[in-house]
Amino acid sequence: MAILHITKETFEKEVLQADVPVLIDYWADWCGPCRMLAPVIEELEQEFRGTIHVCKIDIDQQPELALTHKVMSIPTVSIYVHGQEVKRLIGLRDKQELEAAVREALQA
Repeated sequence: MAILHITKETFEKEVLQADVPVLIDYWADWCGPCRMLAPVIEELEQEFRGTIHVCKIDIDQQPELALTHKVMSIPTVSIYVHGQEVKRLIGLRDKQELEAAVREALQA
């Protein structure tokens, strides 16, 4: 499964009703740290393919989602398990920290 681009119309089905943990990358095209994080998000999608869903939400295209989920700065990475946010990492993070958060979510 490739990286999904989530909209307000698909959020419930793809995130809240997902049968596996979901990693969401909140980003924007103009955000330098977001662009630096993008290859790491792609690596995580390949590494954990089949065990988690990796999604992106462009806050400029989906401002209601950013507001609803209280995303105040980007990049923000959220991990959902069984429809509940279990982890939030704000700012540019390294791959090891993100991998650890995913592994923790898989244990939940």
